[in-house]
Amino acid sequence: PQKTSFHRSQTLGYKNGFAFSRLPTVGIGGERLYVNQLSQAELDELSKRPMLTYRQAKQAPPSGFIPAHVAFDKKILKFDAYFQEDVPLSAEEHYRIRQVAIYYYLEDDSMSVIEPIVQNSGLLQGKLIRRHRVPKNDGGDHYHWKDLNRGMNITMYGRMYRIVDCDPFTQVFLESQGIELNPPEKMVFDPYTELRRMPMHKYVTPSDFDQLKQFLTYDKQVLRFYAMWDDTDSIFGENRPYIIHYYLADDTVEVREVYKQNDGRDPFPILIKRQRLPKTFVDKKKTFPSCVLEISDQEVLEWYTAKDFAVGKSTTLLGRTFFIYDCDEFTRNFYRDKFGITDFQPVEIKKKPLEEVPQVIPPYNGFGVLEDSLQNCFSLLPKPPRKDVIKMLENDHRVLRYQVALESPNPEDRKRRFILSYFLSNDMISIYEPPVRNSGIIGGKYLGKTRVAKPGSTTENVMYYEPSDLTIGSTIEVFGHRFVITDADEYVLNYMESNAESFPMATLQSLRDHFHPRQVLKETAKSDIPMLGTSDQEMDELIVQVQEEMKLHKYLNNKSIQEAFLQCDKDGSGILDKAKFLALCDSLSVPTNSFLVNKLIDLCSCGEDKINYCDFLRAFPC
Repeated sequence: PQKTSFHRSQTLGYKNGFAFSRLPTVGIGGERLYVNQLSQAELDELSKRPMLTYRQAKQAPPSGFIPAHVAFDKKILKFDAYFQEDVPLSAEEHYRIRQVAIYYYLEDDSMSVIEPIVQNSGLLQGKLIRRHRVPKNDGGDHYHWKDLNRGMNITMYGRMYRIVDCDPFTQVFLESQGIELNPPEKMVFDPYTELRRMPMHKYVTPSDFDQLKQFLTYDKQVLRFYAMWDDTDSIFGENRPYIIHYYLADDTVEVREVYKQNDGRDPFPILIKRQRLPKTFVDKKKTFPSCVLEISDQEVLEWYTAKDFAVGKSTTLLGRTFFIYDCDEFTRNFYRDKFGITDFQPVEIKKKPLEEVPQVIPPYNGFGVLEDSLQNCFSLLPKPPRKDVIKMLENDHRVLRYQVALESPNPEDRKRRFILSYFLSNDMISIYEPPVRNSGIIGGKYLGKTRVAKPGSTTENVMYYEPSDLTIGSTIEVFGHRFVITDADEYVLNYMESNAESFPMATLQSLRDHFHPRQVLKETAKSDIPMLGTSDQEMDELIVQVQEEMKLHKYLNNKSIQEAFLQCDKDGSGILDKAKFLALCDSLSVPTNSFLVNKLIDLCSCGEDKINYCDFLRAFPC
């Protein structure tokens, strides 16, 4: 352990250009060598020295070499063995004995295991282990013929084989090699196979019942009962009608299903096939499930007969309780003649009303359009919601544009301006932010085309923003962001005035008030003469325009307006104070904030505080 140097001395040298070897003088690590052993070449050199004096001795000819594959060709050791395997899923056998033959090939020390094929065994037999060198342990060793003997256990690939005997050649070979063989053992046979070979004794007691007479008497005579199976206690259960057939020829019972059109069930006609049905078993404490047991007379104490079926009673067949509520005419006659039963009053079956299960629509998760996502709640194969094609064709390329400002506590966001576009073809809204240089905010698309729901709307009652909701100064909420409408295109006013019957007056009036200063400036810029003296023709044209606009206000009653002004003018002068005139117009809901109405009031003014209401009432004819 204390050694730290492991160098080896040089043993190769050159002399006159030839390489020669020399003996080391020191050992590994520099230790002194006191004994130098001669190399094989030196020993050979010493053995040749007598040849210099004496001649070479005669050597015996070498014996012929025979390889193993020639010496042991077709020489095989055969051992008779068996192994035992468990049978867990059988009531008749707990284990199984399988006989095999173990072959050992001497030419290459390989082995194979072959099981003789047994007819009708139901097992995969034949070659269990193919011919190869079988490993003996985890150390890499393989089985040799010296490891095999009679009366011993050998394990190959996790399965233990018991060697009981061998053939004569194997016995002679192993004894010639000096191996003492154990005495042979008897081969163990499979107990279940031996049991199958023994004939089973059957004891049949002759019966005094003549089945042939019953068949000849009641052949093709069938009792028919109409029954109901109440399965409403289980989930998705219901009352289902059935027909019970009792065959008098062999006392068998058949249960057939009754199908109706569009009942949603597969047309499988038979619920219980024609068979004898047990009524009472011999022992109720069964250790084996009866569903896979072949029922015979030994297990059944009583079978179902014709007297077990009656109208108005329940019968349990294979675990299902059927209520018999009626039968056919042949069955009534049979029971009347055979058993003397005369009461065959059918029982009325009352159907339970189906409970209406309300359809619960889950909350909207925010993905996709609400109407499109809602289709997944109505059908397994959702269909896209229908589109109003007429509306899309009529309002194609019609867009109402508004200027909106972001309502935010952040002062930088309050300065941002957006363009809100309302598409009349599909009621969708898109928001675009015009880019502003040196603002630090990247402009562009802020919101893609989508339908925006109003705050407070639910999945059941969805309310989307409409053009009537977009008034000047109103606030709209778009997915948590609040925008204030500050301006609109003139096309919006022109479109709403041309379709005034489709929009509320408040929306139309807000746009008119917003665009009124612009129109006044335009008219002032176009006219070169100031508006001081107004002709009767201009008055008449203005009255006609006011009458056309007042047609939109269907709530106004022209007759009550004229009566109110006449009652207010007590002296009959036709002139009222301006404050009193405006208060009377407000009480009568006259839209004095309209541009045309204001212009008419200005034309009817007599001084600063007086108004000639007679010219004003010409716009409200009875």
